[in-house]
Amino acid sequence: MGSQGTGYSTGGTEHVAVLLGRFKLAWLLRHFSPRLVWSLYVLVNGFLTIALLALLAVGTGSPFVFPSLGPTAYLLFTAPLAENSSPRNTTYGHAIGLICGYAAFVVTGAATLPFGTHPGVYWPRILSAALSLAATGGFMVLLHAGHPPAGATTLIVSLGIISKPKELVIIEIAVFLLVAQALFINRMAGLPFPIWKYREPARLSG
Repeated sequence: MGSQGTGYSTGGTEHVAVLLGRFKLAWLLRHFSPRLVWSLYVLVNGFLTIALLALLAVGTGSPFVFPSLGPTAYLLFTAPLAENSSPRNTTYGHAIGLICGYAAFVVTGAATLPFGTHPGVYWPRILSAALSLAATGGFMVLLHAGHPPAGATTLIVSLGIISKPKELVIIEIAVFLLVAQALFINRMAGLPFPIWKYREPARLSG
């Protein structure tokens, strides 16, 4: 299963075949196209990610599931060896988004109005969203911790959709749980998924 045309730019999708072999499902590759099998792999992992966190959310009454978790899961299971998918970038990126979102939400005065109660344009909230996204992008570049889904996380907070400090901590815990799942699955598939920080792949000297 090669990397051409798959969107997986860091070594092909051979890891899917490895994982299927561990579960005695290698026969799928003999009956279906590699692209279809890879899509099923992403589908199953995406379902498990949200299902497990949703059960945790129901059991605790806490927001363990939130919109930006979706693109993070997609990155971790389709481009696991990319720098943006490393545990460091994933956890730092969302943490930056949460902090910047909450700071903008408070500083601009957007926190004075509950979410969804204003029928028209509410400038403090517009300023909060713009400021949070700008700050999140700037700090991710400054700290070399790029993770695109964090841009959605900061807007969730700065717009007041989820804004209580306790809930922000729960969001970060959910990110850690997702990273732990990705580490387990990707290592089972034989990938050198980093425990923490991205490392440049070794280059062959000419």
